[in-house]
Amino acid sequence: MAIYLDNSATTPLCESAKKKIAYMLDECWANPSSIHHLGVRAKDELDNARKIIAEKISAREDEVYFTSGGTESNNIAIFGAVQKLRKRGNKIITSSVEHPSVENCMKALETQGFNVVRLPVDKSGKINIQDLIKEVDEKTILVSIMFVNNESGAINPIQLIRKAVLMKNSPALIHCDAVQAFGKMPIKVQKLGVDLMSISSHKIHGPKGAGALFVRKGVNIVSPVSGGGQEKGLRSGTEAMPAICGFAAAAEEITEIEKNLENVKFLRDNFVEKLKSIDSVVINSAHDALPYIVNFSVVGIPSQPMINFLSEREIYVSGGSACAKGHRSTALVNAGLTPERIDSAIRVSLSKYNTVEELELTAENIALAVKMLRRV
Repeated sequence: MAIYLDNSATTPLCESAKKKIAYMLDECWANPSSIHHLGVRAKDELDNARKIIAEKISAREDEVYFTSGGTESNNIAIFGAVQKLRKRGNKIITSSVEHPSVENCMKALETQGFNVVRLPVDKSGKINIQDLIKEVDEKTILVSIMFVNNESGAINPIQLIRKAVLMKNSPALIHCDAVQAFGKMPIKVQKLGVDLMSISSHKIHGPKGAGALFVRKGVNIVSPVSGGGQEKGLRSGTEAMPAICGFAAAAEEITEIEKNLENVKFLRDNFVEKLKSIDSVVINSAHDALPYIVNFSVVGIPSQPMINFLSEREIYVSGGSACAKGHRSTALVNAGLTPERIDSAIRVSLSKYNTVEELELTAENIALAVKMLRRV
């Protein structure tokens, strides 16, 4: 039986999402903007989906905007924020280990004359809040820091950013890419102090093609899309109802987050102990990282042969972010790891459905791979 350990890349679709998608395709397929009976039924489904997502992040329903996923949410938030505030300054602060959907926005903004400051991270992969305080000033218009790093699992101190911005009397909006955090750890947007936050469906056992952007009430950003005014004009275009409602169905299954977190931590700790007993294995993820992600290196064996060895045995892991295929891990480079460790890095990413037995078998096969691949 296959062992799937690449949940940070995507997750298998849960049964409730499958059923909801089928219902939306077969019985509730009308345009939610239509005013006839079928359209009203679709609109009711859209409103209910928005309510569910809002409840899961402790937001107001009118603060949730549906998008096609985390990448689009990040783009709308970043470009929308800087266009709105560009007359007040040109400084943007981010981290050196952001997802490509944030980092590539930053590169584009640099070509437009914006001053992008990338904060360094420590060996655990986190920013130092003191570095942020030093950089924030009256010309800073956006701070965009990810909640959980998608390669190492490092958790950033998002709740401290608001204090830094207020302390320096800065007009900056605060954006957080929470794609890897949503559904895996408690999230309350008011407590975090963010103005904008991105989440995605396919990381929580929902369908691909749906995500959401939280925009705090009273915050106005410029829409990059012109169209028919859907999503209050922020993200025009007929809503992808099967994906959105499937997203909400998956989100509705997010319960007992703290209990799941403890269970996954138990799995992670047992797995790490077994890895440490294997020759040449070094753990790259910090102990206080989100336990859903374990990054380690089998020094001397490049990532791809190890991934291939495990894949042949129906154990599926990755060598890093699926969105940075073919590129050396930025997160690990900037955390100061040696090239040898980076090039042999493996990411195991868990879901609440993984078991002790699966991870024990995975560790056994990694040990076997070390023996066999070193003979080649």
